[in-house]
Amino acid sequence: MGKGFFQVPVAVNEPIKSYAPGSPERTEVLIQYKSFYKAKVDIPLYIGKDEIRTGNTKPLSPPHDHKHIVGHYHLAEKKHVVKAIENALTARNDWANLSWEQRAAIFLKAAELVAGPYRAKINAATMIAQSKTIHQAEIDAACEFIDFLRFNVEYMAQIYQEQPDSSEGIWNRVEYRPLEGFVYAVTPFNFTAIAGNLPASAAMMGNVVVWKPSDSQIFSAKILVDIFKEAGLPDGVINVVYGDPVMITKTILGHADFSGIHFTGSTDVFKSLWTQIGANIHTYKTYPRIVGETGGKDFIVAHPTAKPKQVATAIVRGAFEFQGQKCSAASRVYIPRSTANEILEYVKEDIASFNSPGSPEDMSNFITAVIHEGAFDKLARYIEGAKKDKEAKIIAGGNYDKSKGYFIEPTVILTTDPHYVTMETELFGPVVTIYVYEDASWAKVLTLVDTTSPYALTGAVLATDRYAIDEATRTLQNCAGNFYINDKPTGAVVGQQPFGGARASGTNDKAGSAQNLMRWVSPRLIKETFVSPEDYRYPFLGK
Repeated sequence: MGKGFFQVPVAVNEPIKSYAPGSPERTEVLIQYKSFYKAKVDIPLYIGKDEIRTGNTKPLSPPHDHKHIVGHYHLAEKKHVVKAIENALTARNDWANLSWEQRAAIFLKAAELVAGPYRAKINAATMIAQSKTIHQAEIDAACEFIDFLRFNVEYMAQIYQEQPDSSEGIWNRVEYRPLEGFVYAVTPFNFTAIAGNLPASAAMMGNVVVWKPSDSQIFSAKILVDIFKEAGLPDGVINVVYGDPVMITKTILGHADFSGIHFTGSTDVFKSLWTQIGANIHTYKTYPRIVGETGGKDFIVAHPTAKPKQVATAIVRGAFEFQGQKCSAASRVYIPRSTANEILEYVKEDIASFNSPGSPEDMSNFITAVIHEGAFDKLARYIEGAKKDKEAKIIAGGNYDKSKGYFIEPTVILTTDPHYVTMETELFGPVVTIYVYEDASWAKVLTLVDTTSPYALTGAVLATDRYAIDEATRTLQNCAGNFYINDKPTGAVVGQQPFGGARASGTNDKAGSAQNLMRWVSPRLIKETFVSPEDYRYPFLGK
């Protein structure tokens, strides 16, 4: 059978559709939204070739209409988690030995399915499950997921092409083996693209996976499973379980063949997982790969030379898109006294132009609901605290209502204390806190930005003074894995801005880059000598 050195299709970023009034994509996604909303989906566990319905179910409800049920999902028992591991390990040999171009073809086909026949489905499901506006669903569930699939194939080819030099009479080569065992993927509610990428990127490199999606994202996760199946992903390569996260994780991390975790979620959970892995280290056949992207307390710092309208737009978009439920969302802001009033007036004008929070089906809404009641109650507590504290003043928003949906008004807190609780605590909602500094304290405020938070995910500086930009870039080099100049601190694009942070924000393995894929292989060096020596003696032994 002929083989060759295969050149994969050049990856390009998927164009973002506008969903403007009267556009065909707007009509299509609204029809699909209504269809999903009226139906009652029954979501099983996906283990090997089996769809398992345990009978122990939980309802699925949209955050913006939490009394409405769109379906149910089945909860796993420990025996199902064990079965998922066994099916993964059974599938491993065939999958790991499948030639890489065959694996690539599956995920390239998945990208085309998302771009075409599944686009309205994945977007509508994300609008329902995670209460995303159509724009936020499009840039996430459709475009970013497509980009992950296409660019990861290109990165995979680049990795395989990276080979060592060989000397005379010797051929050195490196093969990039999948990890020995199985990978555990734990994915968050807020990005459908991340939910798809964490298991898919490990599987693309020849690994088998047990995947636990967030309970709040299962509706759109089911569409991801449909896409993988139609793309031709073999049974057992990615096994999907839902249920008690403590039981599932304990079962998986206690298995000798556990070889890695691909995680996005909270810092506290990731630290707990790391602790469990460390405690079980003598159990494992190999040292597990630990890859995680966690929390953030992301900043915007404006220099006195920054243009006030640009600063205000960065705040409004960075803090309030998808209700601030992005790990990169702007949640602490530092503005100079000389332009503070102008910036704040622009921010208040923008917020006043929003509709009241509502359903994403109404495409005039910029703000919808937060993900669940726990998030709502937490945010309400901090808002009420700010209303009572002398160091804080709410200058926009501050209202909330969960009678129909978990709606929090976009809220701006102005504080006189740079260490006020909402300047330091990750809230994960549409609440931003602003501190006004004296213009002459620019250097000091940069140090304040660097030392205020344990996180180091994203941050932004706005200025027209290039010396100030350079100073900020140097001073803030360790407190943001993704650093933005004259832009909001959100919106990383696959292939353009590899994403991840350090400190308490994760292992900085840069999703959307070859750096991340390298974590899911175990390189083996093969040295072949063509004419082997037949005498042990080296020349230095001669008389």
